[in-house]
Amino acid sequence: MRASVLSDWLAQRLDRGNGQPIYRQLHRLLQQAILSRELPAGAKVPSSRLLAKELGIGRNTVTQVYEQLALEGYVNSATGSGTFVADSAPDEIVGGPDADAAIARPAPSNSPLSSPLPAKRALSTRGARLIAGAGVSKRQWGAFMPGVPDVTKFPARVWSRLHNKYWRRLRPDLLTYAPGGGLASLRHALADYLRTSRSVRCTPEQIIITTGIHQSVDLAVRLLSDPGDVIWTEDPCYWGVRSVMHVSGLQSRPIAVDEEGINPSADDLAQPPRLMLVTPSHQYPLGMVMSLARRRMLLEYARQNQGWIIEDDYDSEFRYGSRPLASLQGLDTSGQVIYVGSFGKTLFPGLRIGYLVAPEALAESFATASAELYREGQLLQQAMLAEFIDEGHFTSHIRKMRTLYGQRRQSLLDAAARRYGDALPAVGGDAGLHLVMQLPPGSDDRAVAAAALERNIVVRPLSGYYAQPSLAPSGLLIGYACVPDEDIAPAFNTLGGAIDATLVELA
Repeated sequence: MRASVLSDWLAQRLDRGNGQPIYRQLHRLLQQAILSRELPAGAKVPSSRLLAKELGIGRNTVTQVYEQLALEGYVNSATGSGTFVADSAPDEIVGGPDADAAIARPAPSNSPLSSPLPAKRALSTRGARLIAGAGVSKRQWGAFMPGVPDVTKFPARVWSRLHNKYWRRLRPDLLTYAPGGGLASLRHALADYLRTSRSVRCTPEQIIITTGIHQSVDLAVRLLSDPGDVIWTEDPCYWGVRSVMHVSGLQSRPIAVDEEGINPSADDLAQPPRLMLVTPSHQYPLGMVMSLARRRMLLEYARQNQGWIIEDDYDSEFRYGSRPLASLQGLDTSGQVIYVGSFGKTLFPGLRIGYLVAPEALAESFATASAELYREGQLLQQAMLAEFIDEGHFTSHIRKMRTLYGQRRQSLLDAAARRYGDALPAVGGDAGLHLVMQLPPGSDDRAVAAAALERNIVVRPLSGYYAQPSLAPSGLLIGYACVPDEDIAPAFNTLGGAIDATLVELA
């Protein structure tokens, strides 16, 4: 490309009305011309004086762009000779029959980069598997998003007071990386809370602060298993932890649940797993409680076979009509249970603070691994949370929200009964932040969820939580926690419209 041609090419592409500085536009366009070989290696670029004149811009702007391009290796400048495009092609591409052609092949003129790899080549096998099975929603708020608390009721004034207090008395040690296991004051506050409210047997040293359930499970999996090991997961189970299993290289073996929780068959028991992931206090998503007999069986089985149990204590604080149930970990006498929880449901999801209670013999290893792998921070948040718990605000907030969510749960049940009577029964509503509405056999719950989303209502299809969705019962996960009382009935009527429009007939 000759100098005059380059000036015209640049003039056609500079947009003086889009609000972006001319400097940035010119820098980007020259980068593009060089990377796409419009300006080949060795080509001389116009002098800063000439280019500035032809583009009608300041010479200093062009000079700054040339200096930046030189720093980045795009051009070379020689006093008295001018500025030339550097040879930025790779010296060698190793391997493959098309290596020589790959060096010479220019990128498309409208892009500074070569064409992206096809997805099947760009992603690893486990990466592709993760994306194919992803269950994350683009919507995280509104009726009837499951698993989301009412963050508008969070005691913001108390939190703001603590926030201001710690910033006024700023301690440098709270702005650096977290020590192994997390801030000591939060670990002590958590140990006291878990012992009294969840019957968890632990010392502060056994508690590892994490960013939530996903990281807690990931840490336990990395330390206690190797790729190829077997892990039992409940069927159905939370899609998020199933994704952690997929990327960890474990063989996930889904185990059906019944009214007493996870229910391994004789064939399952004959092949002991390395890990077992369970939600005993409130099975997710169906809501049943694991019986004492099943808990004792699972603990003894883990002890005899030197396996590990990961107990996900999912939203167990919110039980309506009875006190929260004691943890499985509290029954463990041989140190086989890793207990995990978070503040995402009890406070607010964006807090991103969870915890793991490691067996005493492994606590130091877990703390070291956490610091080594994740380089945690958020110590200011941890300090604020510790004081929030110690001052009693945490338990007070839980009591308040338990009452509120219980009322909203009943409002949802009433709305469902008014519209459908007993035709679409609800299960799992005695605890947590959602209930499951059963749909007639053969119904396409994914289609119902899609139809609801078109009406601005978010529900999740139950079949998506099963290992084999095509063989799963049909139903909808309907969250009520983040829906104001007065909005529940009209929102459910909107959902009912989606259900009626999608299902051929109701049972």
